[in-house]
Amino acid sequence: MFQFRITNFLFGFALLATFSAVDYSCAGEPVRPNIIWISCEDISPHIGCFGDSHAITPNLDRLAETSVRYPNTFTTAGVCAPCRSAIITGVYQSTLGTHHMRCEAQLPKFIRPFPAYLRDVGYYCTNNSKQDYQFKTPKDVWDQSNKKAHWKNRPDKSKPFFAVFNFDGCHESGIANQEKYKSVTEKLTDSQRQDPSKLVLPPYYPDTPIVREDWKRNYELITAMDAWAGELIQELKDENVYQDTIIMFWSDHGVGLPRAKRWLYDSGTKVPLIVRMPESTPDALSDIGYQQRGTINNELVSSLDFAPTVLKLAGLEPPKHFQGRAFLGHDLSPNRKYVFGARDRMDERYDIIRAVRDERFHYIRNYEPFKPYYQFMNTPEKGATMKELRRVHAQGSLPTAAERFMAASKPAEELYDLVADSHEVNNLAADPQFTSVLNRLRQVHLDWVVETRDIGLIPESEIERREIVSKNRYNILQEVEQSLVERIRNVANLAIGGRSGFSTLEHALGDEDSVVRYWAAIGAGNMPDQAVAVQGRLEELLGDEAPCVRNAAARALLKLGHKDLALEQLKQELVGEQQWARLRAAIVIDEAGELARPLIPHLKACLVNQPNKYITRVANRTLNVLLGTDNKVK
Repeated sequence: MFQFRITNFLFGFALLATFSAVDYSCAGEPVRPNIIWISCEDISPHIGCFGDSHAITPNLDRLAETSVRYPNTFTTAGVCAPCRSAIITGVYQSTLGTHHMRCEAQLPKFIRPFPAYLRDVGYYCTNNSKQDYQFKTPKDVWDQSNKKAHWKNRPDKSKPFFAVFNFDGCHESGIANQEKYKSVTEKLTDSQRQDPSKLVLPPYYPDTPIVREDWKRNYELITAMDAWAGELIQELKDENVYQDTIIMFWSDHGVGLPRAKRWLYDSGTKVPLIVRMPESTPDALSDIGYQQRGTINNELVSSLDFAPTVLKLAGLEPPKHFQGRAFLGHDLSPNRKYVFGARDRMDERYDIIRAVRDERFHYIRNYEPFKPYYQFMNTPEKGATMKELRRVHAQGSLPTAAERFMAASKPAEELYDLVADSHEVNNLAADPQFTSVLNRLRQVHLDWVVETRDIGLIPESEIERREIVSKNRYNILQEVEQSLVERIRNVANLAIGGRSGFSTLEHALGDEDSVVRYWAAIGAGNMPDQAVAVQGRLEELLGDEAPCVRNAAARALLKLGHKDLALEQLKQELVGEQQWARLRAAIVIDEAGELARPLIPHLKACLVNQPNKYITRVANRTLNVLLGTDNKVK
């Protein structure tokens, strides 16, 4: 049986593209392989087979001996839900409209989560059990999606299966929460425990016992995950399907600690990927781009590539709207030159960041450089490492690399040489020796914004206004002329300042499109010395039809010293109908510091009967600072 299935599996790659379905009862026809995803949350490649000498991961190390490791694998964001929406649809979250953490988008009818295509050709598809796609999962995606979902449950045992298993024990909450940490690691033996004093901390953390404890927990949670993965692999062997099953192991993003999770540095987006193919001769597997078992493939891989790769391995052609690249299967396109990442709203705080990486250099574009690296966000602030960063910073004792990330603002551009600086602490953007690299990667990023129709440059309140007309977020920029996308991109980049005159921004304040006007007003606020000349126009924009423009104009007028006029407008926005405009107003007020003191009663009102918890969080934080309270996370 094993030899029959493997022979047909390999033979089938040459034929499956011509089949729209397969009759599994007919001998001689191609047999589609079983595929299992072993996924986990919030871990970087802190695994033995990826070269980490501190890791205790015997099961994954053993799997790697008969698999191929992909050490240059990156996710499309540094946080779970946006990444998972891209993984399941094959479309960037910033194209689909699922880029803001805890948003909910409506899928266009033609975009289907990829397991639906597998079910069309006879696969039994299960998910155990996390979805978190930021859209309502269509009914045709899974046969089972719950904590009991399992490939063993398929009624017809001759059917191939695609099964996803997800381990949430190594989620950031497993580090931050003592009870969860103890529960997840309760079965570890003494030999599987870590000595925190022997671990090597990244240079952007303070070296304190508390930080070392968090770092130790990360490793021990990974060891618990490794045991779980070993059990899943053993189940395949016990049921005699191991030899017929493709295994993919991966994580949704990097380690769940500050400056990693939620960020676009390698610490937040570089993840382990192991792929094991059914056993056969190396020559046969090389026909589909698979290297010899037990080796390393250094090509760039994005988590966006997982969906098209699975479809290729199942003998299906990925849909044309997919934005990823299959890295296994027949008729592969050339290897990637770049991987891309996007950061947008993380819970209650906006910070638009984009990144592009080649094999050596990493370029990061901060679209809101006036904001600090570590904006105050409830969830990460609960973590012990974040608290230590705040405490040691207040003492003035942080190491240089850690102190940099406590700055009140960020550079507009960052560039890192990953060969010389694997921790990405030496920004080369201003180094003339790397000007050509900077220019190249900057242009690659700018082109990507237009090619992918990045709606992350559209304020969230404006997205909600426009999707009423477009019916879904994906269509907002798909249905417009490319010139508008370019105009938004260009003004958003000019708003950062530093490389162009103010005249273009001044003209953009009167643009017919509200998003262009928004970015022009943001730019005016970023360059108050020059914005004095457009004060009258900013005052006019306080009556703009788009709430995002009104908020941006009020912010700019605050920077120009027109406090009363700006605060009056922000007070009105706090009680407006559009929730994301209310959040923007709350953030502008928070950033105003002492200037916002007259709005204390209105901020207190935000804490009562407020349906959007993020507005409550920002208002609460602002009140804590203004009133000198304990600043505890609430």
